[in-house]
Amino acid sequence: MFGLGKNKQVVGLDIGSSSVKMVELKRVGKAVAIAKIGIESLPPEVVADGNIVDTGHVSAAIAKLFDDNKIKTRQVATSVSGHSVIVKKLSLQPMSEEELDGAIPVEAAQHIPFDIAEVNLDYQVLEAPADSQTMDILLVAVKKEKILNYTNVVMLAGKTTAIVDIDAFALQNVYEYNYEPEPDTTVALLNLGASVMNINVVRGRTPLFTRDVSVGGNQYTDSLQKELDLGFDEAETLKTGLTLPGISEEARLPVLKSVTEIIVLEIQRTFDFFRATSGGEHIQKLYLAGGSAGIFGLGDMLKQELGIAVEQLNPFRRIQHEEAGPVGDLIAKNGPRLAVAVGLALRSFEDL
Repeated sequence: MFGLGKNKQVVGLDIGSSSVKMVELKRVGKAVAIAKIGIESLPPEVVADGNIVDTGHVSAAIAKLFDDNKIKTRQVATSVSGHSVIVKKLSLQPMSEEELDGAIPVEAAQHIPFDIAEVNLDYQVLEAPADSQTMDILLVAVKKEKILNYTNVVMLAGKTTAIVDIDAFALQNVYEYNYEPEPDTTVALLNLGASVMNINVVRGRTPLFTRDVSVGGNQYTDSLQKELDLGFDEAETLKTGLTLPGISEEARLPVLKSVTEIIVLEIQRTFDFFRATSGGEHIQKLYLAGGSAGIFGLGDMLKQELGIAVEQLNPFRRIQHEEAGPVGDLIAKNGPRLAVAVGLALRSFEDL
C-alpha cells in the first residue's frame, strides 16, 4: 500500500516469525514465471509478534537468500501486519482527488487510535454501485516505527525497500491473480503464520473486512512441547502430521485439537462480527495460506465448524514453474507458506 511507481522489478520478501520467504517473478510472454525462490529459517524469538527483535540475524538471512540464489535485483517489496497496522473502510461524500487528499488526514484522526504524526497513511477508493450517494475509501495507517523496523533490516542486508504492503493485501493480490474471482464471489483469505493470523474478506476484487489476530502455529509448538515434554524441533515435526517414535496418536491429537479449537473460535468470532456489520454478507469459501495452513486436522475442523468450503490456497496456480527439481520440491512442500511473498513479487507487474 505504501509503494511508489509502477512495473518496477522487485523481489517479494516476506519476513515472518519462523522464516524469511523470497520470490522473484519474471514475464514469459503474457504469462508470469518463477525467476528465483527461497526460504531461510529463523530461530525462535528473532521475530516476535510481527516485530523484528534481532535485526542482525534477519538481515543476514536476507543477504544469504540473495547470495545463494544469485539475485541481482536490489529493490524489494515487503509487508507488515499486527497491532501497529490499522485498516478502516470509510464512506465519504463524493469529492475530487485533490479534495480527498486533504480530507484523508482529518478523517484518519477520527478513526485511528494513534497520533497521526506517528503513522504513514495511504488510501484506496473502492468501487461503488452506480447509484451510490457516497464514495467508499479503504484507509490504511501503519506506525512509522513499524515500517522502519522492516526497512532498516532490508537496508542492513544491502537492499532497498521499494514497497511496503500489508500482509492481508499481498494475500489478496496473489488470490486475484491466480483465481480470477467473479465480482459477486465473497471469500475469506486466511494467512496463518507462526505468530499472527491475517484474515481478509473479499468480494470479487474488493476488500470488505480485514483483521489481524495474535495467534498462530507457534501455539501448537508450545503446547506440544509443554504437554509431551518435547524439544522445539520434535514439536514442529509433530504438528504437521508426521510421527515420531514413542509418541502415539492418542497423545498427540488432543493437544493439536485443543489449539485448533482456539484458532477456529477466533475465526468464527471474526466472521460473526463481519456478518453483523455488513448486512449479513455470506462468505462462500475460505482459502488457507501461511506456514501453518497444513496443520493436521485444521482444515477439517474449519469445514465442520464454519459450514463452508475450505481449501488451501495455491499461490502458483497460474505461475509457471518447474514441477521437478529443487524449485518444484520447494513449492510442493511450502506452497501456501509462500503466498505472501508471491503476492509481493506480483507488485512488479501492476498492469496484470
